[in-house]
Amino acid sequence: MNQVQIYNAPNNIPLREDFRVKVRPVGGEWQPLLIYEVKVDMHQVRPASLAFFDLQGMAEVEITCLYTEITHVNIAPAARNIKFEQDGRKLSFLLNGPQKLSVEINGDRFRNLHLFANEQEENVPQPGYANVHLIQPGIHRTPDLLSLLATAREAEGGMPQTLYFASGTHYIEETVFPVPSGTTVYLAGGSILVGSLVCEGVEDVTIHGRGVIYLADFHRFSAFRGVRIVFSQRVNVEGITVIDPPHYSVFIGQSAKISINNLKSFSTRGWSDGIDIMASSDIDIRDVFMRNSDDCIAIYGSRWDFYGDSRDISVRDSILWADVAHPLMIGTHGDHRRSGDLIENIVFENIDILEHHEPQENYWGALAINVGDRNTVRNILYSDIRVERIEQGQLLDLRVVMNKDYNPEPGSGIENITFRNVRFDGADIQPSRIYGYDGKRGVDGVSFINLQINGEVIGEARTDLMLINEYARNIVFVSEDTR
Repeated sequence: MNQVQIYNAPNNIPLREDFRVKVRPVGGEWQPLLIYEVKVDMHQVRPASLAFFDLQGMAEVEITCLYTEITHVNIAPAARNIKFEQDGRKLSFLLNGPQKLSVEINGDRFRNLHLFANEQEENVPQPGYANVHLIQPGIHRTPDLLSLLATAREAEGGMPQTLYFASGTHYIEETVFPVPSGTTVYLAGGSILVGSLVCEGVEDVTIHGRGVIYLADFHRFSAFRGVRIVFSQRVNVEGITVIDPPHYSVFIGQSAKISINNLKSFSTRGWSDGIDIMASSDIDIRDVFMRNSDDCIAIYGSRWDFYGDSRDISVRDSILWADVAHPLMIGTHGDHRRSGDLIENIVFENIDILEHHEPQENYWGALAINVGDRNTVRNILYSDIRVERIEQGQLLDLRVVMNKDYNPEPGSGIENITFRNVRFDGADIQPSRIYGYDGKRGVDGVSFINLQINGEVIGEARTDLMLINEYARNIVFVSEDTR
């Protein structure tokens, strides 16, 4: 059965009027979508559009551009192969199941429409469910929710908490919503949470729904991060959207068995990464859309109060858009005082990268492994990765480094890295780098299987495409996987 579920937005939330969008089940009644405003691109912060709905089966979509005549349309990712019809300023196309798309008019990828068709929700919690906190449609500020939580937990001696996080040389005071063990937090479609959800030292938590965590300055209240998961196990985050966090949409520190599915994220500030993982293991990330003004997904060892290796992490079936810095980053931070950390057994699979743009040479690389702090990074697989645009930067950056801004000591090494079916179609990129640090701290074992650049399978390390120094060895190019 074909079904469409739309959601209203609360009053006073910033909306856009660049597009008019309506959807319907095939042959059904048209329903208009509300268009949220999301800001993009720290280089020049500007508003873009966001619309979303839930879909089961097939749906027809009609988009009208309200701000200009249409001469050219791009619907990304290109791999989705969305066929559309145009009639003046109107576009129409058919969706067969959930999709996350960027609709770009006349080459403008900043005034674009982000259109998300989520999978239809199942088992939606109802009022009265045990151990479920429902955040209903409307705007909710963290102090109000804390007051309700404090009342509910009074018998247990539970108290709202205020946490302090370092941000450069300043401290930000943030009132957060602490999520207890064994709790489900459900953000209903049409709900806006102005605040942060914190899972600290907890187990068996689920945060899900179609609501929005809104961290922009709004009614003189803001927060620091979207979801913070530290010293915790078995935490699931699914379906929500995080808009404009000052610092990370999701932060995972010294935790295990964490699942993130169908998360959407937009950010425009320095250090506003999408998902950062430190000293953690057994992390599964799937079907996320991240448009960030810093690394979309970064995996480190030890940092701040979080100590240990990072391993057994997967990122699959996702779309990444780095207006600034790296779409995928591994390795910078570790515990140099204790011989560094291991960062190992990581899989990136079936990923569309829509943009990599970084003015600073030291932070180039759509797919980057920069190993410092005596860390070792090994056993990494990049499989079926499609990179559409590199505005400024390079495709790959594998280096053992001592970054003067972060690393007291260089990394120890990079080992056993595989790039399988990685493709880039574009121009004007810098050559990729594979650099060891010295004779004892090098790169050993990098395999390129069916690496394609502008339709050409690359069979050797051409200097116009890739630079390899004397401390990198066993670099292999093959046209197909024969293993």
